[in-house]
Amino acid sequence: LINHKDNETGRTKQIDSLFKTHIMSPTLDIQKEVDWLLSVFHDNSGVIAWNDDWSLCMKAETHNSPSALDPFGGAITGIVGVNRDILGTGLGARPIANTDVFCFGPPDYSGKLPGGLFHPSRVFRGVHSGVRSGGNESGIPTVNGAMVFDERYIGKPLVYCGTVGIMPRRLADGRESHDKTPTPGDVVYMVGGRVGSDGIHGATFSSLELTEESPSSAVQIGDPITQKKMIDMILEARDDGIIQIITDNGAGGLSSSVGEMAELTNGADIDLSVVPLKQAGLSPWEILVSESQERMTVGVRPADCAAFEALADLHEVEATNIGEFTDSGAFVVRFGQTPVAHLPISFLHDGCPQLQLESEWTPPVHDTMVTPQTDAAGMGGVLGRLMARPNVASKEWWVRSYDHEVIAQSVIKPFCGINHDAPGDAAVIAPLHGGTQGAVISNGIAPRYSDIDTYSMAAACVDEALRNAVCVGVDLDMIAGLDNFCWPDSVESAKTPDGRYKLAQLVRANQAIDDVCRAYRLPCISGKDSMKNDVTMYGEKISVPPTILFSLIGNHADVRKAVSSDFKSAGDHIYLLGETHQELGASELAFMFRDECSGGIGGEIPHIDPERNLAMYRALSSAMSEGLVVSAHDCSDGGLAVALAECCFGADSGASVDIGGLDSDHGRLDEWGALFGESMGRILVSISPSNSEGFSKAMGGNSCTLLGTVGEDDNITVHSGETEVLRASMSKLRESWQGALGGGA
Repeated sequence: LINHKDNETGRTKQIDSLFKTHIMSPTLDIQKEVDWLLSVFHDNSGVIAWNDDWSLCMKAETHNSPSALDPFGGAITGIVGVNRDILGTGLGARPIANTDVFCFGPPDYSGKLPGGLFHPSRVFRGVHSGVRSGGNESGIPTVNGAMVFDERYIGKPLVYCGTVGIMPRRLADGRESHDKTPTPGDVVYMVGGRVGSDGIHGATFSSLELTEESPSSAVQIGDPITQKKMIDMILEARDDGIIQIITDNGAGGLSSSVGEMAELTNGADIDLSVVPLKQAGLSPWEILVSESQERMTVGVRPADCAAFEALADLHEVEATNIGEFTDSGAFVVRFGQTPVAHLPISFLHDGCPQLQLESEWTPPVHDTMVTPQTDAAGMGGVLGRLMARPNVASKEWWVRSYDHEVIAQSVIKPFCGINHDAPGDAAVIAPLHGGTQGAVISNGIAPRYSDIDTYSMAAACVDEALRNAVCVGVDLDMIAGLDNFCWPDSVESAKTPDGRYKLAQLVRANQAIDDVCRAYRLPCISGKDSMKNDVTMYGEKISVPPTILFSLIGNHADVRKAVSSDFKSAGDHIYLLGETHQELGASELAFMFRDECSGGIGGEIPHIDPERNLAMYRALSSAMSEGLVVSAHDCSDGGLAVALAECCFGADSGASVDIGGLDSDHGRLDEWGALFGESMGRILVSISPSNSEGFSKAMGGNSCTLLGTVGEDDNITVHSGETEVLRASMSKLRESWQGALGGGA
């Protein structure tokens, strides 16, 4: 229960659960209007009806604290853990695609590093290696992601791992695959890996501030090969109709997996003495809460136990009968005949009292960004330096080590263009071999804007995820989102005296997701929050900026019509869709100038008009379906200038454009805002000259400005009327862009 005060407007309000008010409520309202939202909020992932025969599901998790202590171990267990969330959805879904979004300190950081912390480059290498190993060794492609760099992630990196899954709508016995169907008397099996001392206190330590006393033993140890065998065995058992209920052993181990499922039958009784162990000597409570990996908990009817155990033997997977589901009203835990726990189900699920908190919003004050006087060549130099910023620079070396082609379903890949090095906007996959229906996977993340207003930050995340999906041709009538919050401690205390402000930031971010998702008819089907992303090492505290990852999964009606981001042919017309405003506050350019000369980052930050944007997105989608669009690329970090350069990389070309017609601010827009401002809802497209007139008609009254043409030479030239405002060599821009991160971070 939050008592919220807004000092900007003078208003106060009371919020009974941010989640129920701003995340669940809009989704349930949208669910009343569509027939494809099958399961939201109550399972391991959200489930949508992709077509009459198949469902898709998606989940994203964070593994921040473990990755700070053990970058490789924390990250590999993050990715294989979210794979199990998919396996534990409904009666079991097959993981078919991974995503990864990382937030690190600058890899070239040269400042003072607090004692007890790893250098950001070591964290970067370890986390990347862990996710790579987990995905590649499991045979699951990594198809979409992002990397964000900021000094405030030096304390705790943010490691978002996501997975998409697929399952048949109905099993052979007629059951809907997204429904769990346990009954009292069903046998409880623990399947997969053994229980060890690794991961004990994993859930509790991840919910606390990280200190020099945080235990490395809380980090789990991953084994993707064992998990791959278990996945194959579980899916075969599902198809045989053996599984009645399933979930993974993640946070809290057996205490959570059995305790959660017991709510559906109103009880369970398990014996910890029969649980297979990695090593002897574990106490009963350690066996109960250990988060050792590669384990699922499965409910099976007594009549099917022999068949289930035979399947486990066939796949060389351990399956141990540890108890049964009951209707006793209690979760009973024994070690042989010795009682360990006896918890009422009602207390277990509804016994936690509601916190009562205070939040207070006062807009922060920042010095305004100051832009230098420069000529066209100087502006080209600014673009070159911007392309080398870690947030903008090519991540190709790192992404290429992921296998995005395994299982042969990728259509729009992480990179595109003549040299296959231009960045894509979203992944398009064709999950059914030989089929033309696809799925779109995208994300949005924009923590920089939190420094000024988390409402705009959260709105930008949703719009970026949708905008990226629109660029490849998503079906706007079947889109679903995931909200993953990572916040600094927002509860006022002696250690967090600004807790009311940080909680107000959280309130504003939730309000933005509510407003924008309602406008876009974009329901949130799953999500997760991590609310203690602070580190105190030997008296020095570092807190992450408020950060949201918004992931999107949607339908693609025909993958043969999917559109990539790269320009295709010299002479093609270049259009900018959407309005451009003088919105340079907290932009990548503002942070670059701050780093170079200690300037301010203040100014207008991007504001969103979702109704206007959606009308434009629908018009563009229609034009794509008619084959009028050659390429599409969203404008985000670095604005129009960066987007233009990235499109040119794909064609090994230049471009000649005029920004004189872009002003949407009644004379306030200057060349800095036009080139580097990060206004929302903008997409850069290229159109064959023969289709240019038809495209303009298809866009109707939506903002659609003809900028210029794709060039044949190596240069980008930008004019504003008769005045040249930017000139740059594409080969030099590419050198800056590709050389910044390389493979040696």
